[in-house]
Amino acid sequence: MEPYSALFLTIGVALLLLSWVQLLITSSNEDYTWALCTLILPPVSYLYGLFRLDKAMDAIATAALGWVLILLACAT
Repeated sequence: MEPYSALFLTIGVALLLLSWVQLLITSSNEDYTWALCTLILPPVSYLYGLFRLDKAMDAIATAALGWVLILLACAT
């Protein structure tokens, strides 16, 4: 694995983890049930973020950047 693709992959995964934590905090401030769904089923938290884009825009943008970096790592 090339050094740049390893770096992109590591940063991309870290950004995805950070966005999940941001969504966990946002959903726990909004509703208890969404917080539990976010904790147990992480893909559901991104569905919540898409429905509540006004509150979770930063987390969705962080996740999108993470996916771009992961795709760049796989392409190289």
